[in-house]
Amino acid sequence: MTAASDGFKLPVRQRAERLGVAVVSELVELIVTGQLAEGAVLPPEGPLSEHFGVSRTVIRESAKRLEEKGLLIVSQGRGTQVTRSGSWNMLDPVVLSALIDNDESLGVLDELTVVRGSLEAAMAGAVAADRTAEELARLEQALEVMRQTQHESDSFNEADVVFHLTVMELSGNRLAENITKRLYRRALESKRYRGMRYEGAFGSTLDQHARVVDAIARQDAPAAEAAMRDHIIGSWRQRRFEA
Repeated sequence: MTAASDGFKLPVRQRAERLGVAVVSELVELIVTGQLAEGAVLPPEGPLSEHFGVSRTVIRESAKRLEEKGLLIVSQGRGTQVTRSGSWNMLDPVVLSALIDNDESLGVLDELTVVRGSLEAAMAGAVAADRTAEELARLEQALEVMRQTQHESDSFNEADVVFHLTVMELSGNRLAENITKRLYRRALESKRYRGMRYEGAFGSTLDQHARVVDAIARQDAPAAEAAMRDHIIGSWRQRRFEA
């Protein structure tokens, strides 16, 4: 170690960026939970700087990040205001995490399930309409792995995820795949989304996936869409905690 490295100090820029991440996360949570309600004016830089223990520059940059995420808007003569939730970028990782982590009523997860169900249903229909023999074989293999692991919960759950990701990939709809993956993967980190176990869950899940594969094998797009939508929304209703 050199003499120069002995006196190493974290660059100011990196430290400011790290502080900015913390400020952004807390402000996002304040907005998502309604502590800073729609239409509320963000406090001036001075009080915010004192509250967070950071410079005004960090506060200013953090406000810009929230504006980019759609949570704030700068209005002439009104200052920086909190926007309505319909303007938020809910696919932003920080915003999505705050929404799910603070979803006491499970309303966000209900909405997420409806969106995921609609998108995955459309993707399953697309696969059914235009699948090849090789693509069908991939789905049948994914379903077979689920059958083989149905008595090992962790392995079964992993196989379940692989099945859904395979349908997304084979659909060829890159936008739907990207959106659904973001929602699905973040939701899986939530204990509330994983929900409670119910009797016959593994068998029921296998049957539902088998109906999707059967419809795709028959190239019946409407049936594949219905089977996927019924599976995603129905299984959520069965495992959903009472809020």
